[in-house]
Formats: sequence, C-alpha cells, structure tokens
Amino acid sequence: MLLAVALVAFVSLGLPDGVLGVAWPSIRRSFDLPPDQLGTLLASATIGYLTSSFSSGAVVTRLGIGRLLLWSSALMVVNSLAYALAPSWWLMVGAGVLAGLGAGAIDAGINAFAAARFSPRLVSWLHASYGVGATLGPLLMTAVLTSGLGWRWGYAVIGLVLAALAVSFLLTVRLWRMDPSERGSPSDAREPAAGLFDTLARRRVWLNIALFFVYTGLEVSAGQWSYSLFTEARGVAPGVAGIWIGVYWAGLTAGRIASGAVASRLPGDALVRLGSIGALIGALLIWWDPGMGAGFLGLAALGFALAPIYPTLIAETPKRLGPSHATSAIGFQVAAAYLGTAAIPGLTGLLASQAGLTVIGPCLFGTALVLFLLQEITRHGRRTDNEEDASWRSNGSGSRAMPTGVR
Repeated sequence: MLLAVALVAFVSLGLPDGVLGVAWPSIRRSFDLPPDQLGTLLASATIGYLTSSFSSGAVVTRLGIGRLLLWSSALMVVNSLAYALAPSWWLMVGAGVLAGLGAGAIDAGINAFAAARFSPRLVSWLHASYGVGATLGPLLMTAVLTSGLGWRWGYAVIGLVLAALAVSFLLTVRLWRMDPSERGSPSDAREPAAGLFDTLARRRVWLNIALFFVYTGLEVSAGQWSYSLFTEARGVAPGVAGIWIGVYWAGLTAGRIASGAVASRLPGDALVRLGSIGALIGALLIWWDPGMGAGFLGLAALGFALAPIYPTLIAETPKRLGPSHATSAIGFQVAAAYLGTAAIPGLTGLLASQAGLTVIGPCLFGTALVLFLLQEITRHGRRTDNEEDASWRSNGSGSRAMPTGVR
C-alpha cells in the first residue's frame, strides 16, 4: 500500500512541474505582466523548496515522515487553489512559496523513506513515475485551455488531484516509519539520527551534494539547450529537433524503468559508473556531431545513460553515508539538485550569449566530465572513509563496530 501511495506521490510531484510553461502565456495576459515576471514566480517557489528540503532531516526527526508528507501535501493543495483563485499577481507570487515548501518537503521526505525502506529497483521506478507526472501535467493544462475553461480551472483540477494525495497520506500516516529496527540491521539500531551540522561536517556528504548539483545541471541543460543548438546553430528543422528532445526525455524515463529491472543484479556503484561513462560518450557525440545523425543519437544516449544515476544515488545514500546521516543528507542532496537545475543551465546560457550557441556542445561534455570525475572520487574515497568511521567507533577493548554503510 505504501509503495502504491509513493508511486502516486511521485506522479503528483511531476504533475505541477510541467504545467507552468503551458499556462504562463495565459497567466501573463490575465495579470497584464511582462514576460520576465515568470522569474519572480519561479524565485518564490525556489525559496520555499530550498528551505523545506534543506531542513527536512530536522523536521522528520520532530514530526516523523508521515506527518511531514501529510502537511506538505496540504500546502501544495492550498497553493494550487490559491493559484486558481488569486485576484492579484503578488498574491500568486506569495502562494509560490507554499508550492516550494510543499514540493521540497515531499521530495526530500519520500526519497529518504524510499532509500531506507525500498530496494534500488523500486526507487528507480518511483523516479520514472515522476516523469509520467511531468508528461501528464502539460497535457492536462493543454486540454483545459483548448476546452475554453481557462488556466485557473487547470490549477483547480491539479488541486483536486493533490487533495486526493493528501487524503492518502492522512489514511496511512502511521505507516510511514523509518525505524531502524524495522530494517533488520542491529548495527543501524544503535545509531540515532545525526544532527544537521554533524552531517554537514562529513566530507562524503559534500561530495554527494556536488554529485547531485552537477547531475541535475547536466540533465536539465541537455533538455533545455539542445533544441537551440540543433535549430539555431546547426540548421535542423524545428519539427525534427523537437522530436529528438522528446526522445531525450522519453529515454530518461525508459532508462529508469530499465535500470530498475537490473538494479538487483548490478551493484549501485556499477550502475552510477556505467551511467556516467555513457553520459560522457553521449555528450561527446553531441559536441563532435560527425554527421549521419550522430548528434541526435548522442542526445538519446545521454538521456538513457543519465537515467539510473539520480535514483541510484538516492537509494545508496544510507550505504554511502551511513543510516544515521541519510535523512538529513538526502534533504541536502535534493536541495543541491534543485540549485543545479538553475545554476548550470543558466551558466550555459550566459556562455552561449557571449561565445555563440556552438558552445553548448562543449559545455555539455565538460559537465559530463565533471560528473564522471566526481563519482570516481566518491567511489574511491569510500573505503578510506569507512575505515575512519570504524576507528572512531572503536570501543575500549580495541574491538571495532561494523563500519557505517557496510552491509
């Protein structure tokens, strides 16, 4: 039952994300706004998202995962209804903070729960479900707009869907537990949840934060800038370029379904390593573009290769950082991922405005190279850090406890 609710939750998380782009022209006309005011609304949501995801570990410790999910989903319902009824633009901007607070807490909280209680296969499929929601959201808003009902009705419908999610969290609130004893690991049971600053003091946590920042930056940069690269710098027909952008996102979703199917057969480190190598090859093909559709194939390969990295890193967080640090660390990672979706595509756009759109290819390759190097550094540094952890937990007789993350 919890898995079913979690799958619906990820679909619901993706649902609002693709809606704003479709609704924005109508919203802008309703409030007589210049185009750049979209950034104001996105900024308000970003403030809420970073606040809730960064502090989610501390909130889970106080409220528990079930109550966090319940109240966060309630915030998202209020946000959607506020969008639907907002009489003024600035009230809508204020409601954007609620959207960020709710989405950030649900994203971090349910990822922490999934990492503790679900297998890597199921975590991959959860993230594939997000792609389903991100696909359905624009279709829903498009259907509402073409029917003549207006963008407010679209947000009202989304609010009803999110209300159903809040009810499902209410009915299952007592079942969302991450008690260490339930995971069947005696060593976990001896470890209480670490504090926020204790987690931030660990080098491995910052390496993982950097991994998430760079990964999402690469994923979103490829999705946002490849169309401009193909059409404006390489003369590809818009219809053809649009199809291949769709192939990229479809490859990401299909790759997560496929990686979930093989997750029980391959170690998490191997999946992340293979994905980062594949991303490096795909980005190189986009940059090089020797002809015969190699750039298109590189984009498709990049989407498929990136697919297992994010969900596998989430699922492996308790193993990589230790169960006592996992809940806070996942909140930090999710916050870093959100920042990466803005910072790296933004830097790519700045470079493209200075040096021309042809710089997008080398930017994608450079980001993929940094991702590969970061995962290699993290992979090779874990053994040394685990030995240090074991030394810190040595008892007076000289015997040592099981190192955190070893199972």
